[in-house]
Amino acid sequence: MSRPYRSLLALVVPAALAAGCAHHPPPTAGPDPAGDLERVRTATRPFRDTAAAHAAGYPIATLPPCLSDATAGGMGHHYVNRALVDDRLEVEHPEILLYAPADGGKLKLVAVEYIVPYRLAPREGDAPRIFGRALLPTDELKVWHLHVWAWEKNSAGLFADWNPAVKCGGPAMGM
Repeated sequence: MSRPYRSLLALVVPAALAAGCAHHPPPTAGPDPAGDLERVRTATRPFRDTAAAHAAGYPIATLPPCLSDATAGGMGHHYVNRALVDDRLEVEHPEILLYAPADGGKLKLVAVEYIVPYRLAPREGDAPRIFGRALLPTDELKVWHLHVWAWEKNSAGLFADWNPAVKCGGPAMGM
């Protein structure tokens, strides 16, 4: 298992374990991905300021690794709001905010990520849905996930895992 995955596991697994044990089917988003994109941008606009994100429950105080791939690009730093990791998906409340390094040592909000732990939506069942799309399985982390590049244009696609425009700086920390 690569170091970045272990670091991400340290963030996601405790959050998944802390979530309630009852299983309820996750709700699906409406069939309007463009409208959903505007909703997530409106909801996360304040989080371009990391202090606002921290106040809202995203632990910006510690810097997780910036995940990148030598050929596909980067994801950035993942900040997980553990209180949101459950079996529900809400466009306005992404479980993870992704930040990329910016000029002057600052962090820039580039994307959000939605996750649902397998223990709340089993891998053998139907994938949870949001933005009119099924979340993708990540067996190593035991979660369903979907990236949404709401704040950084992504030539690989709005829902791609990696973004060629995101650079972590220093050596790549591949997955």
